Formats: sequence, C-alpha cells, structure tokens
Amino acid sequence: MRLVSWEDRTAEGETVKILLPTSVEIDQGKLPLGEDDDVAVYDPTSPIPEEHVDAEVMVVWSNTDDQLADSARRMTNLRLIQALLAGPEKVQKAGFPEDAVICSGIGLHDKTVSEHALALTLALVRSLPTLGEHHRDHHWASELGGPQPLHPAEGPITTLLGAQVTIWGFGSIGSTLAPLYSALGAKVSGIARSTGQRDGYNVVATEEKDELLARTDVLVMILPNAEATNHALDAEVLRTLPDSAFVINVGRGSTVDEDGLIGALYDGQIAGAAIDVASQEPLGSDSPLWDAPNLIITPHSAGGRPVDPEDLIGHNLEALRGAGEYRNAMNA
Repeated sequence: MRLVSWEDRTAEGETVKILLPTSVEIDQGKLPLGEDDDVAVYDPTSPIPEEHVDAEVMVVWSNTDDQLADSARRMTNLRLIQALLAGPEKVQKAGFPEDAVICSGIGLHDKTVSEHALALTLALVRSLPTLGEHHRDHHWASELGGPQPLHPAEGPITTLLGAQVTIWGFGSIGSTLAPLYSALGAKVSGIARSTGQRDGYNVVATEEKDELLARTDVLVMILPNAEATNHALDAEVLRTLPDSAFVINVGRGSTVDEDGLIGALYDGQIAGAAIDVASQEPLGSDSPLWDAPNLIITPHSAGGRPVDPEDLIGHNLEALRGAGEYRNAMNA
C-alpha cells in the first residue's frame, strides 16, 4: 500500500473539512475551496460537536481557553490552526498536535490598531480629556483656546509637528502606524531587537534605547507578550523619559509595570498616558489605574476586528495543499 502525504492527498482532491467560528464574518466565496471541501461553522465558546472533531483545519477567533483545550484534546486530525489573533500565545499553549501548523493573524489588525494608537495620541496632545472635563462643567476653557504658542517652552507638546515619536516594538503594526505620524509632521523612530532601517525608519536595538527615550515626546508601546518584554516599561525606563512625554500602550498589558506607571503619573515624571490593555482584563473596578491622573483607559478596543481575513486563511489553505509556504507560521 502506497503511503500518501498530506500534500499529495489534498492535491489529489480529497475533501478537507474546515471549521469557521461564528465570532467573525468570513466570506467563504473568497476562499480557495475545493469542490468537495466541507465547511462548517462552530461556536468558539462551546465544545466542538462530535460530528466535526475530524476537521483538518480550524480558524480561531474569540475562543475561550477551555474551548481551545478541549479542541486540542479531541481534534487529532487537525493539520492547520489559523488564528486570527496577532499574538496567538493562548493557541500555542492549548496543546494541539505537534504536527499541526499554527499560524497567527499578524497583519490583520495593523490598520485598526494604528487608528486607535493615533486617536489616543491626539487625545493627549490636544488635551481632549481636560477639555471633556470643562465640557461637563459647562466651562469655556479660554486658556486652552485662542492664540497659543506652536511649541511651548515648557510642558508637553501640543502638536505632532516636529514631535519625536518613538515606537517600541516596530513590527507589522509599527510599519503601518509610523507613516500616519510622519504625515502629521512628527519625526518617527523605533526600538526593536536589532538596530537598522525598517520601512525607511531608523530603529535602535533595545539595549541602545536610552538616548532615544531621553528625547522622546510620545512613546508608543506595541510589544508582544513574552518573557523578555515583561515589564519592559518599568520605573527606571519611565524616569528616562522627559517629564513632558506621553506614553501610549496598544501592545500587551504585561509589558508595562503598572505600579511604576501610576507612580510616574502621580509624581509628574511623565505628562500623561493612554492604555488600551492591562495586566488583568477586564480591569477591576478597584484598580488604582482608574484614578491615576492624566490617564486614558480604553477596554482593549484597538483591534478586535480582523481586516480581510479571507486572504490569509486562503493563502494558508493553499500552503496546506502544498502550494507555497505558510504565512505567519509559528511552529513550521
């Protein structure tokens, strides 16, 4: 009996069963499906029905930890797990078969997270939280309107024109975000694991960051969750920043020492901050972050809506059939 590889089997037209989550709308008409492929939808918060545990492909979005662990235990035929999350750590930890390829959703959230990061930046630079307080008090804040210096001699910046924006974690999202700041007149640099040029922007290695941080007006954090990035922004790094700097975090909550951030805000070591993520989510009502001065908190709302996931899913379906390399493979 001839042993046939997975690529040979799919190339020869055997049916592939693909599971799509109900948590995101996926246009099946945009997927490169074979005539006999079997597509089913599933609830990412409930165990996979017994009739679908034989699937070879599973798309993951908004799945609970328990659901992923149950799927990993029961779905022994899986060959491709396509996560739509940019950081698929929870998928990697679920215990899927070692021969199943896990692909991340890197690139699917670049535009939406960039929008949110820019919105948070402009909110701080343009004093929108303070203006909101005046609005609630029915007070026309003349001191914040009318003739103003373009570049105040003291205090935080009031425009992105000429501002030094530093993106820490200059990956896929950073490459999308940087031109938005540039278009508004900012000077943009990055911090990453190695020094060099990325998409036309100067990037310094993490161990060389202090000189850049010391002249940064806006620090944007887009670091992933990893042992090396845990509390990357700590009290010492916060002291390196000018007291007029703003900090934005749209990466992962674990990358910021929240006690250090709260202390820096109360002590005036930085001018303000905005976070879309926290170390514990949802953020408890008793968290001291809620009462920290000059801090904007949004509920992990920067992404949450994959953009054109069909292209990535389709590419990796083709790779599964032996046509090209996987995109965003975490273990292949």
